[in-house]
Order: sequence, then structure tokens, then C-alpha cells
Amino acid sequence: MTKKRDISRQKKNIILITKATTQNNPLLQHPIPMKKLLLFLIPLFILSACNSKAEQENIKQNKPTSTTEKSKAITPTAILTKDIADFIPKGFIQYKEEGINEVKGDLNKDGLEDIIILIKGVNKDNIVQDENRGALDRNRRGIIVLFNKGDHYEVASKNYDCFSSENEDGGVYYAPELYIEIKNYNLCVNYAHGRYGYWQYTFRYQNGDFELIGYDLSENHGPITQYETSVNFLTKKKLTRENLNKDEGDEVDEKFKDTWEKINLKNLLRLSTIKDFDELDF
Repeated sequence: MTKKRDISRQKKNIILITKATTQNNPLLQHPIPMKKLLLFLIPLFILSACNSKAEQENIKQNKPTSTTEKSKAITPTAILTKDIADFIPKGFIQYKEEGINEVKGDLNKDGLEDIIILIKGVNKDNIVQDENRGALDRNRRGIIVLFNKGDHYEVASKNYDCFSSENEDGGVYYAPELYIEIKNYNLCVNYAHGRYGYWQYTFRYQNGDFELIGYDLSENHGPITQYETSVNFLTKKKLTRENLNKDEGDEVDEKFKDTWEKINLKNLLRLSTIKDFDELDF
């Protein structure tokens, strides 16, 4: 009985408190139906959730950048110099022969004098002993092409070891001599082989590199030209000329027979990707 009286008293107190609160607050004098209350509360929950996601996204965007991400974002800075030595990589020296330090000329038709330099490795392991010629430096050679940008040079193309050394074995004759020249805005790689003839690779700057557009070969026997070969990689045509009087001596005029053929070629060779000029065969 005592417990029931206590419960009854608590209910009365709650009712009195509720009435007093309702009388003091006009908004609570008219009770809100449950459906309207839900319609009011649901948008609030959705808005709160959206704000929470937005805040989390802002936190992610403003988080500190890692070292790796910073390194990816850095743009390489050009070497603002006209000192040729700054472009020679470690383990190489500038290759000089017969007083020629570099080849100069316009390679991109901008009216400025560009520069081509040859380099050579300095690895002591590539120095060999020949029983007849003594110590021979067989370190390979490479090429660096620099565009003149007015107040500095910019690397246009480079290949550090595409040429064999100047001390290769030429058999019964000396090894072919390499020399570079600029002709008609083109970069020409030439090999001279004395009485046996010569050959030339012609490169043009296009598509971000020097691409091989031509090849010319003259096979000689002393003063007599026996065969000539000319390849145009742009038109994909090859001309072979045979001297029909090649065995008649140098007192007989040369008489050539021309043969044309098409070549299969998908992409032009690039100077920067040639592994070994000695392995090229057209």
C-alpha cells in the first residue's frame, strides 16, 4: 500500500511540473503531432550528417603533404648556364680531337648558334693492352646537343655511349673516323673510312628529339665508287646505285644502275635511343 501511495504522489508531481512548464512556455501549450515532429526532425539529421562529411573532407584536404607528394610536385629547373662543363655528366669528359672542341650552328631555325659536344667515358677498366699498339682506351663516346636560349643552353638531346671508341680495331685498315657537322639545320653523323668510302646519318629536330631522316653510303675501292646507297626515311624509299664498270679500273668512266625499293618502317629512329651506331644496318 505504501509503495502504491508513493507512485501516485510521483505521478501527481510530474503532472504539476508539466503543467507549470506548459503555462510558462506558450510554444508548449499546443502539443505538436508526431508526424509533423518527424517531418521537422528528419531534415535536421540529414543536414547535420552532410555538414559532418564536409568537415571531414576539409580536414583531409588541409592535411600536411608528405615528402613523396612534395617531390612529385616540384618542377625541374633548367640549368641557366652557358658553361659547357655543367652539362657533362659524372664519369665523362669532353671528347676533343684535332683541336675541335664543339660543333656550332643553327639546328632549330631560330637564328641562334646551337652547340654539339662529344663526350667520352673515363672508366679505367676499359683500358686494354694491345700487343702491337700498347694501352688503348676503349671507353665509348656519346653526344650532347644544346639549344641556345640566349642567356643559357638547354639540352635538346643526349646519348652518352652510342659511339664506339676511337681506338677500335680496324683490321688491315684503321677504324672509321667519326666526325659531326651541322648542315642545312640538320645534325649529321659522319664516318670516314679512307679508301673504303664513307657513310652519313642525317637527323632533324622534330617531335622533341633528333629523328633519323636520311642515310647515305659510298662503298669505294680506292678512287673507284663501287656502290652508293641513299635512304629517305620520310618517304620510305631506298636507292641503290651499282657501278657497272667497278671492275674496269679507274681509267673507265663510272656507269651506274639505279634500283629503287620501299622500306618497311613504323617509327623514325631517335638519336637519344640509338644503342650503338655500329649496329645500324640499312
